[in-house]
Amino acid sequence: MFEEVHEKSKVNLALRAAQLYYLQDLTMDAIGDELLVSRSSVSRLLQMARDRGIVEVKIHSPEDATQRMTTEIKKRYGVNAHLVPVPESATPIDRLDRVALTAAKMLTNFFFAGMTMGVAWGSTTAAVSRNLASRQLRDSRVVQLNGAGNTFTTGMSYSGEILRRFGEAYGAIVEQFPVPAFFDDPSAKETLWRERSTKRILDIQSSMDVALFGLGANDSEVPSHVYAAGYLSVDDQKALNAGGVVGDIATVFYRADGSSDGLALNNRSTGPSLDVIRKVPRKICVIAGASRLPSLRGAIAGQYVSDLIIDDATAAALLEQA
Repeated sequence: MFEEVHEKSKVNLALRAAQLYYLQDLTMDAIGDELLVSRSSVSRLLQMARDRGIVEVKIHSPEDATQRMTTEIKKRYGVNAHLVPVPESATPIDRLDRVALTAAKMLTNFFFAGMTMGVAWGSTTAAVSRNLASRQLRDSRVVQLNGAGNTFTTGMSYSGEILRRFGEAYGAIVEQFPVPAFFDDPSAKETLWRERSTKRILDIQSSMDVALFGLGANDSEVPSHVYAAGYLSVDDQKALNAGGVVGDIATVFYRADGSSDGLALNNRSTGPSLDVIRKVPRKICVIAGASRLPSLRGAIAGQYVSDLIIDDATAAALLEQA
C-alpha cells in the first residue's frame, strides 16, 4: 500500500513523520500508529525526508497545508508561526506537552551566547522547561518577568524551579524576582520599584533580547496557574470580566484589542508593562488549544507576539475565525 501512495502524498507523509520523529521524539512504532502505516514504512518515510532535503539541521516544509497556514498567519498578522502537528484525539495536556517539546527545541534558534531571555512563569513555560536540551551559552542570562508570591506561598519553589531548569540547560545566570505577583496596594509597589535592588531587575528586563511566555486565560482547557493557584480574588476576577479582559502576559492583563489602560489590577501587578514586552526584539508566545484563542488574538492585536509556536488545529481555528 505504501508504494501506491501518490508522490505528493508521500512527501507530505515524509514531512509529518520527520516532525514527529525529530521535533517530538516519538518512536517509529508510535509514528506508525499515528500515521496508520507500518514501522518499515516509517523508516522509509524518514529516509525520504533526508533524501529530499526536508531534514537538515531543521525541518523544511514543502508547500503543503501547514506551510500555507504559516504563510497566511504571517501575511495577516505579521507573526512568524511554527505549527506543531498534534492528532485530534490528543488530550489537552498531551497537546500542551507536544507544543512545549517543540518550543524547547526551537529555542536554539532564538537564544544565543551573550543574550538575555525573560521568562514568565506558568503552566506553559513549566512544560517548556521540562524539555530543554543542554547547550552552554557563554554570558547568557535568564530573568524572571513577574513575581510569584501570594497570600498562600512565596511562589519561589514554583517559579524558581522553572528558572533553575533554564539556567542549568543554558549555563545561564538566573535572575529571580522575589516579589509578590500582585501587591495589595499600588503605593507599596511604587515604593519598592524605587529600591535599587528592584530597579536592577527592572533594568535587566527592559534590555531583554528574548521574552518567552504563554498566555493566561480563564476557563482554558489547561488551567492558567494565575487563575488556578489562588492569585486572584473573586473581586479581582469580577473586575477583569467587567473590564473586558481576555488574557494576560506575565500577570499583566489586556483586552481583545490589546489595550491594557485603565485596568486597576495592572497597577498592582509585578509583571513588566506591555509596552516593555512590545519592544523586545523576539517575543515568543507558546500556545496550545483553541480555548486560548481570545487571548492570542488580543496579544496579536497588541503587537506582543513576534514568534508563535502553536498546534496545527489551533492555528487553523485562528485563521477560520479571523
